[in-house]
Amino acid sequence: MIPGTKIPRILIAVAEGVDDLQTVTLIDVLRRAQLEVVVASIEGRRMLTCARGTRLTADGMLVDVLVQDFDLIVLPGGIIGAQHLAAHQPLQQLVKDQAAAGRFFAAIAEAPALVLQAFGVLRQRRMTCLPAVSQQLSGCSFVDQPVVVDGNCITAQGSAAALMFALMLVEQLAGKGVKSVVAAELLA
Repeated sequence: MIPGTKIPRILIAVAEGVDDLQTVTLIDVLRRAQLEVVVASIEGRRMLTCARGTRLTADGMLVDVLVQDFDLIVLPGGIIGAQHLAAHQPLQQLVKDQAAAGRFFAAIAEAPALVLQAFGVLRQRRMTCLPAVSQQLSGCSFVDQPVVVDGNCITAQGSAAALMFALMLVEQLAGKGVKSVVAAELLA
């Protein structure tokens, strides 16, 4: 980051059953880019179990950050996790407000179709998701690509695209230079 510039703040909302690889990749890559990442649980506890059994401890609770502003809100997939996220009313309002304010929101795998679709923020957008759940979409255009950026909405297909997705988020928030540095670090 350029000295004196505001460090972008990112909220990663997590729930019981989110995808292990997607969640950890997002946290790792965004933190490597020296962005401020807040991992917030929508559950009644910070300690969660991901879809494949990885134990994850969130930084805090979503209810405690609802009044804070974020430059990006990102939602990992995992069918059970996405269902939990979609049913969470405070998260729904937070994402709707984020979209209406023109700030970035993003989701991967099942989360675009199950969560963003349910929240009503995909209307008239080009987006992608795990192809197996794309039939649940309406009012938007599914694009069969690993990562799709449509204005302030960024979506990705699945775990195989998690690294590409995370790097695209870095690019959108911090620029191509920071993305290049982080990508090179991942190969070193």
